[in-house]
Parts: sequence; C-alpha cells; structure tokens
Amino acid sequence: MNRPEAPVIPDVQSHPDARELAIDRVGIRGLRYPMQFADGASAPQSTVGCFNVYVALPAEHKGTHMSRLVGLVDEMREPFSLAGMSALLDTMLQRLDADGGRIEIEFPWFMRKTAPVSGVPSMMDYQVKLSADHTDRKRTISATVVVPVMSLCPSSKAISEYGAHNQRSHLTLTMRPRPGAVGKPVSLAELVGIAEDEASCELYGLLKRADEKYVTERAYDRPRFVEDLVRGIAARMVGDSRFESFSVAAENFESIHNHSAYAEIARGL
Repeated sequence: MNRPEAPVIPDVQSHPDARELAIDRVGIRGLRYPMQFADGASAPQSTVGCFNVYVALPAEHKGTHMSRLVGLVDEMREPFSLAGMSALLDTMLQRLDADGGRIEIEFPWFMRKTAPVSGVPSMMDYQVKLSADHTDRKRTISATVVVPVMSLCPSSKAISEYGAHNQRSHLTLTMRPRPGAVGKPVSLAELVGIAEDEASCELYGLLKRADEKYVTERAYDRPRFVEDLVRGIAARMVGDSRFESFSVAAENFESIHNHSAYAEIARGL
C-alpha cells in the first residue's frame, strides 16, 4: 500500500515574533520513556525515565520544534550513563540550533543487596536524577541520588533507660564531577555506599529474623542526628578531588513527631 503524499503544511513556530522577549527555557517535561542505564562498569539495567528537555529560544523566534525533543529521547537505543549526558546535550543543541538548553532525567535505579547475617538476596531501589545544563556558554553536569536509611536518635538513647526511637531517613546527595579529575569516575553505587556508611544502619529489601536483630542493634550502636548525617557525608566529599561541588541533605521522618527533622550542607551548588 502506498502512503499518501504528505501535504504542504506551514511551519508556524518558525515565524518571527515581534515582542522581543527571549525565552530562557521552552520544551517538554514529564515524558516517560523506557531506557537502559549503566552505572560505571556495571551491566546495563532497564528502567523507565521521566524526561524534562528544554532549549533557550531567541527573541526573534516564535516557537521551538517540540517534536524534535521527543525524537531525541526516542533515539536513545544504547545503554545510557552519566558520562553520556554532555554528548546528549550537544546533540540536542545542534538539532534545534540552540545556544542553551537543559536535560533532566529521573528514574528508579536498583541495587542487589544481601542481608547482613542470612545472606538472602533482594533488590533495593533508589531514586536518581541526572542533569545537564548549557547556559551562557557554561556547561554543568550533575547527578542526584536519594538513599533511604535508618537513623536512631542520640538524645533518645541518652535519656531513656531502655530503647531509643528511630526512623527511616532520606539522604539526598547531589554532585558535579570535576572535569578531568584523576582517579576512577564517581558511580551511583559509590554515592549510595557513602550515604549508607554514615547512617545508623542501611536498609534491605528482605531480612530474616537474625538480620532484623542485627540491623536493630547496629542502629542502636550508631546513633545519628540529622546534623551528624550531613556532616559525616560532607566530610568525605570535601576531601575527594573528583567532586567539583556537591550538596547533602538529610530528612528524618520522625517516629515521635508529625513532622520531619532536616539538615543540609551545600558547597558550590
């Protein structure tokens, strides 16, 4: 069957605009698409990304080509990584003839972990966001990972005759890798490891009774305020030359209050 001949349709968004107002960002957001992500040297992992893709629009242009942004995402056939963000941004800027733009990709990412005593395997999920921005000829690449952990209150432990209140906490690490830094590139798994090392105890998808006893007692032996959590992580990131800048945030979903405790340290972001 022959396809019908495509009609001639006017390209309205390419018309000029007389209001003389440049637009900082215009594009699409909330586009969900299947993708494969490879963390460092690990095997690619299938997931679903939520894409926000924008370009800067000059004052004389009426609109941008939204369909080209969707096409950019659709063509991502190969496994993706943090190292590929800059090249993807270059492709977008060239395709839309834009001087500036931004790409954000959010997705769940999984690590297989083994329980500390029984060794039973299970998966843990972490929320990840990758960003690439090109504005005023300046390029920035960043990665954010949210790490759920367990924290136990030092004050509660000190004032109670037995027990101490604990809660689940979210540790949010954002980093910009230093261009040309010497050493192994920073991986998401490494960021997760830093966060979990500084927590009262890390979390697991599956625990047997012996594992539950272990994590309960480990948390009791390692009490942490939100201030302790962000300082412990930041101290390790400050001393690592691979980070150009970073931020660390801790939110404790309090078990004895109907509000959260929160702390944050940012250096350069």
